[in-house]
This record gives sequence, structure tokens and C-alpha cells, in this order.
Amino acid sequence: MTEFDVQPQPGSPEDYVPLPELELVELQAMLDWLSTYGADPQGGVTRLLYDNAWSEAQHALAKQMADKGLVPAFDHSGNLYGTLSSEGSTSFDADREAPYPIVTGSHIDSVVHGGKYDGAYGIVAGILALEYLHKHFGRPKRTLKVVSLCEEEGSRFPFAYWGSRSITGVTTLEEVQHLLDQQGVSFSQAILGAGFGPDRGLEPAVQTYGAFIELHIEQGQVLERHSRSIGIVSDIVGQRRYNITVIGEANHAGTTPMLWRKDALAGAADMIVAIRRIALQTGEPFVATVGRIAAEPGVGNVVAAKATFSLDIRHVRQEILDRCWQDMLQAFRRIAAEYQLRLECEEHLSVTPTPMNEKIQQDIQEICEREQISYLHMPSGAGHDSQIFQPACPTAMIFVPSQQGISHNPREFTTETDLMNGFRVLVRLLYKYGYED
Repeated sequence: MTEFDVQPQPGSPEDYVPLPELELVELQAMLDWLSTYGADPQGGVTRLLYDNAWSEAQHALAKQMADKGLVPAFDHSGNLYGTLSSEGSTSFDADREAPYPIVTGSHIDSVVHGGKYDGAYGIVAGILALEYLHKHFGRPKRTLKVVSLCEEEGSRFPFAYWGSRSITGVTTLEEVQHLLDQQGVSFSQAILGAGFGPDRGLEPAVQTYGAFIELHIEQGQVLERHSRSIGIVSDIVGQRRYNITVIGEANHAGTTPMLWRKDALAGAADMIVAIRRIALQTGEPFVATVGRIAAEPGVGNVVAAKATFSLDIRHVRQEILDRCWQDMLQAFRRIAAEYQLRLECEEHLSVTPTPMNEKIQQDIQEICEREQISYLHMPSGAGHDSQIFQPACPTAMIFVPSQQGISHNPREFTTETDLMNGFRVLVRLLYKYGYED
């Protein structure tokens, strides 16, 4: 970083303040602190939407925001905002009129036994970036916010991106309130139990952003393998998620000849092999995953009457997703007919491929070049809230490397150098949009 002898005046457009080592120390310390909420005894973090660990983390972050000079506020979905209002405004509602606020942040929820960087890094970096800008430049010309989105992972209920979907108005509470978690608790019960919902006197969830910028770990190996510090996300893959149910007939394992069986599990196994064959034939970047399978009655000496498996398919082009799903569905139907089975396919997530905003991508590239930070334009193979926001406002994602590509795992790790490089880029970008433009 370039050092200056003279402190810049607040809002001075071309002057940069060096980012001292204190920011790095605080960034890592705050990530460690946040990981204590939902910490698992066997390692990792589990914070599921509206559970106790989630609630404690969100309210602790609200206090951190207030302590760092931001105005915290929840909306009725449980999304948490920390606001740094523009010059001349002090209230949370002051930015309702255009220009709309520039927002950064990510999601507070985790997968079961997840890592401490996924989602959390973007929130922590956003809070510290706004604190840093306020300290060195005063109030911005345009309101800046950090958001701790209530949910993205879909780990508790069979539905993902609730935080960003509720903000953009894509999905309402009425559409998801009937969903059940694995313990039979409804979405409606969970949100009310956590103190949220439309009748709690909180801000409406639907908001209008001027832009959304998400800083996130890559969760893959691309940046590490290319020895780059920053990933400038060009596109986020589209996703389809299904539950596939194969229904046959339970029968005795010893007295039912192989050719007379209606074996649901054997049919499901052939379908899974077909999924892999179609994925390999399609080639990169198409991926298909079966991560869960269950058989009933689940007894060793009984032919399975029913088998259910999950299916997750992803690609950056919608036509490839459509074609591969149709190829898989055709294979499923052929196998079901061969085994005399019934087939049920339930889609519970469909997200279209999403290109990120080209102008913000260019601004990120210019910052990387100015700061002499290596970068790579790349697609995201994982889904993120940014793909929900992009149709509603200009949106961009900034990646930092994940060591060995490990994520959704207690061993998830990003080096301090890479964490700080991402933070530096975020600060410069927020400075540009909040203080210059």
C-alpha cells in the first residue's frame, strides 16, 4: 500500500488512506468471534435459519454494527442492515429516495458442520469496510449499507436464498410458510419463534438497492491453481435441484427371482449411473450431483419398495441445463419402464444462470490493477445471493481463494493475505461508489 504523510480530507476523491495491519488483525478476530455462534464440538459451524445460534449471531452482529458507528435494523424476514447514511441524513429511512443505497454483505446461515468463512467473510468485511471509510472520510455522498442476509444455504428448509428473495420480492412469506424442516417445524413457526414476521413492527423486507456487491470465498480451486488473489465473477451458474422418487414393490429377498422383482433401489442405482454418464458426455462446466439417497423399508433381506435420491445440476447456460435435464428424465423413464417402477420427480429449486454487471466488473479490475493485486475473470460454480439480486439491481461478486478448494467443511480456510486483498478491493470499490460517484 502507498503511504501518505498528510491525512486526506473527508470525501477527497483521489486520496487513499493506507489500510493498516490493524484491519487485518480485526478482520481475522471478528471472523473467529462470529464462528463461536453455532460452533460444533466436533469442529465447524452450524447456524440454521431462525435457530438459536442464528438468532444469537444476528443480534450480536447488530451490536457490533452499532459499536462501529453504523445504524442497525432488522427487516421482518430477519435480514440485518448496518447503515452509514449519506451527508445530511441520519435516519434509517433517509435513503428511500433515489439514489438508492450501495449495499454489500452476504449470508449469516451455514450448512451443517460448515466452515467459518462462507458468508461470514462478506458480512465481517462489509462492517469493517464501512467503519474504516467513516473513520477516514466521514459520511459518504451516497448511503452505504452492509447486510447480513438471513438465509442462503437451504440447510434447514427445502428452499434457498430466502434473504435475497424476500428483499427483491421474488418470494413472499405466504409462499414458503408451509414448508417443514426435518423435525416437522413449519417455516411459519420458525420465523415467529425467532421474533420475526410481518406483524412484528419491523422494516418491510422488500428494499431497492442502487447496487449489491458480495465479497465471498471462492469455494473452489480455480484461483489457487492459477495463483491469483482475486476472482472477478463473470457469471453465476444456473441450478436445478430435484427429489427423485422411484416406487417399486417390497418382497422377500430370498424367494423373489431377480427377473420378477420391482426393485426400486436397483432402478435408482441405474438412474444415478445414467446421470454421471450424461454429465461426462456434456463436459465442463456442467456438473451433476446425487448427494442423498434413501431406501424403504431399509431392511437387508427385503427388496426395496421405494428409493428417493436428490439431484443437483448446474451450468452457466440455460439451454444446456434444459437439455441435460430432459436427457436425464428420458433415461429415468426408460429405466423405470424396464424395472416396472413408478417415477416421481419434484423440482424444489430452479435458478437461471446469471451474468454479473459488466461495469462493476471493470471497476474491480481497475482497482486490482491499481493496487497490483493479481486477478482472474471467472464464473462461479456455486449459487449465491448475487444471482437473485442481479435482475433487480447492478450486482457483482468478488472471490478470494479457498485453500485446496475446501468449503462447507470445518477445514475451510483462506489465508490472511487473501482475506486482506479482498478487503482492500471492497474498500476501494465502496469508496468509489459512496464518495466519488
